[in-house]
Amino acid sequence: MIEVNGLVKTFGRRQVLKNIAFSARSGELITLLGPNGAGKTTLLRIICGYMAPDAGSVTVDGRAYGSNRLEILRHIGYMPENTPLYPEMTVGEYLRFIGGVFKMRAGDFAESLGQITEELGIKDVLGQKIQTLSKGYKRRAGIASVLIHRPRLAVLDEPTEGLDPNQKIEVRRFLRRYAENNLVLISTHLLEEAEALSSRVLLLSGGRLKLDAPVDDLRKHSADGTLADAFYRLTRETGEE
Repeated sequence: MIEVNGLVKTFGRRQVLKNIAFSARSGELITLLGPNGAGKTTLLRIICGYMAPDAGSVTVDGRAYGSNRLEILRHIGYMPENTPLYPEMTVGEYLRFIGGVFKMRAGDFAESLGQITEELGIKDVLGQKIQTLSKGYKRRAGIASVLIHRPRLAVLDEPTEGLDPNQKIEVRRFLRRYAENNLVLISTHLLEEAEALSSRVLLLSGGRLKLDAPVDDLRKHSADGTLADAFYRLTRETGEE
């Protein structure tokens, strides 16, 4: 579904991405792991067409950005780490607004709204103003807004940030189900996220892709069989913050 080839991105004198390449298909759940400053958010923004690379390319279903930009964006749902929400709207009003942006038919929107709000546990707050919600409810409302139009590619930056342990379990279950028929790409610095999702891992460090493998294979790079030690050994030499 997506092909990432030779991505390079530089800000000032710092090369944030260094020849990143990988491919992914529908039905996969991928966790983008890496230390703070590894280039994860920059990579997600390029994949979603938010910014252009200095070199390399991204194709979605064989289409490259440019003249195909709007067509590609119709099939993408992107949630940045700081989810943009309109606090004066109720959750229901905001989701209807997003449905309108994607020109969803009334029947499709109603079906998607019922399913997503039930699975994310936010049906009871549809009539509540976003500004009155807890951080956990705001996060789940943000996830719902990203997926309400049923994108084939869902890209989420730190999706479980601010959720309590029970909410994290529910959201992870939902994302695993969603990935059965779509491609889900999650960015995080939390090792527990990749382990709990049993996902494929892309480990980014110092702007380079250090590992592309199932999460269990990450343990092979440790001395004690733990993900933490493997993560440390694969990223320690790059000196990110």
